Amino acid sequence: MKKIIVPILILIFSLQSCKDSKDKTVINTINKPITDLSIYNLPSKWTNQDGKGIELKSLKGNVLVMVMIYTTCKAACPKLVADMRNIESRLNEKTKKNVKLILVSIDPETDTPDKLKAFSITNKMEGNSWIFLRSTEENTREFAAVLAVNYKKISPMDFSHSNIISVFNPDGELIYQQEGLGVNNDKTVDRINLEADKIK
Repeated sequence: MKKIIVPILILIFSLQSCKDSKDKTVINTINKPITDLSIYNLPSKWTNQDGKGIELKSLKGNVLVMVMIYTTCKAACPKLVADMRNIESRLNEKTKKNVKLILVSIDPETDTPDKLKAFSITNKMEGNSWIFLRSTEENTREFAAVLAVNYKKISPMDFSHSNIISVFNPDGELIYQQEGLGVNNDKTVDRINLEADKIK
């Protein structure tokens, strides 16, 4: 009888160790100190499509997929939006809950929360995963610099801008960028799924 009990106790201990190890990993992801490379160092405040104030650091612990657009854009932005929707549709169902898809307005003067909300509904980008953000011109410029996105107003309603989709790990560090419109999203999707799968 003792010969049977000993292996069982060893097995229970090892399972408990694995569980403790996983729990510590989860805690570390949430409470890990912010590195110098993290966007969570930015002190800027933002407003989402529901009119609620938000700080970037409140998103810590998620994989972030970000793009900068403006809602009145008729050229590049619809294609960037289509790329974001395509990426979202190809994410693993089990890890999708760990991903936030964020669209940041480069035209905060026009893109009020109501406009952003209407845009999200029109483009079927609703639900907890989708976040639309706007801030001051200064904060927007600072954030664009972090993403290496260049933009310039070329008329009262039009901007020229970079077409970049950026992926950040749960610590807010930039880990991948996809450049261009309507390009193959395979590498981007793989990177997001890989990063999100690490979050338990």
